[in-house]
Amino acid sequence: MPSMTIPEHTMTVFLDALADGNRRVTDAFPGDRPRRQPVHTLCGGAHLFKADSTPKLGAIALHALARICARSSHTGRGVSDRPVLGGAAYAPLIVDKLQRDPIEDFRIDFEDGFGNRSDEEEDRVAVTAALEVATAATNRTLPAGIGIRIKPLGEELKRRSLRTFDLFLTALLEASAAIPPNFVVTLPKISGPEQVGALASAFDAFEYQRDLPRGTLHIELMIETPQAIFAADGTVALPRLLSAGRGRVVAVHFGPFDYTAACNVTAAHQGLDHPASDFARSVMQVAIAGTGVWLSDGPTNIMPIGPHRPADRALTAEERDENMRVVHRAWRVHAGNVHRSLVAGFYQGWDLHPAQLLSRYAAVYGFFLEGLESASDRLRNCRRQSHAGDTCRRGIRRRGNRAGIVELLLASDELRRDRRGRGCGEERPHNGRTAEPELYDNPRESPDGHIT
Repeated sequence: MPSMTIPEHTMTVFLDALADGNRRVTDAFPGDRPRRQPVHTLCGGAHLFKADSTPKLGAIALHALARICARSSHTGRGVSDRPVLGGAAYAPLIVDKLQRDPIEDFRIDFEDGFGNRSDEEEDRVAVTAALEVATAATNRTLPAGIGIRIKPLGEELKRRSLRTFDLFLTALLEASAAIPPNFVVTLPKISGPEQVGALASAFDAFEYQRDLPRGTLHIELMIETPQAIFAADGTVALPRLLSAGRGRVVAVHFGPFDYTAACNVTAAHQGLDHPASDFARSVMQVAIAGTGVWLSDGPTNIMPIGPHRPADRALTAEERDENMRVVHRAWRVHAGNVHRSLVAGFYQGWDLHPAQLLSRYAAVYGFFLEGLESASDRLRNCRRQSHAGDTCRRGIRRRGNRAGIVELLLASDELRRDRRGRGCGEERPHNGRTAEPELYDNPRESPDGHIT
């Protein structure tokens, strides 16, 4: 046996001293959660949410895609000339996704998307929105992820914010006796850990009064202020925010417009692609890595809405062409932002308009499927190695291999589906009806082919 210099009993002292430290690291950084993370969150005003919002918004997105297909056919150009939608190869995947599972996560908004209204009106909307959620759960039209965004817990709105949370959940439990799976409450414009702690305490009280298991309610943090990145003492603020949530924080989402505005960036340059946003996202990524808390990027605020709208006359050919150019440009910007987020390791982002679902899913499919071959090769090589099971498990734990595994799973789910009959011009909304543009100023197919 080879000889060693350090005695075994001395070595044991060193190694035993590591146990507590290693355990603390393992507890603080457990790694990725086993649950599926949504690729997006669609946000809409609470006053507009209805039990059938998910299928309706999916149908509206399908109409926008059908309109693009029809216009491409009329001009002699195919979808393959429209790189923003990923070409003809992705069109069947997008159509299938919009028919089957159009929205993965929805946030019922009592903040920016709702505005400041009278207490009586917000009380009423909190109750009616909860009843719509209960109906959607019964009808199985609720997306896999659902939640509400309350107002900030600053001095001015703190009581209004928690009142809305209480009214909504009280009405929801009285109507359905259960909180939907994956339900979250989004806390915006956080300026200190005390606000997160107050919301966690409100959750404790609500669960106690309603005899719910502790930990039923979850918090989603919106990072929209510099104080949510760095605390007053110059340290990174995010670990304290997570700690203040007492195990309830499941996701951290970035709000680029409020954040860059707070950094004194002028309105024309606020957004996802500003260097200040890149810096904030990098800090978020490092601070959250390994904790199991999901990261999400923010929205693109350029909407795919044409400038010309039919009133009492049909649009001219020039107006229709300009509408198409504007919509295409908006899709291109949105798809570029989604791709940029994916490259940076942010696998979820916010959408503000149902027509953005097209560019969202096109960018996601494109990002993962373009790397499918190399990812598949890595997985096959891993499985061929000796002790393949242990080797693969170690590889999956590495962040660098996560994207490859996701690619493979995504492709297995989508590419096995039958593509026959899914040509560009052959799809219709799954319910066979024309979607009405009642939400979010949605795009629709009008008699003259206008996308509003």
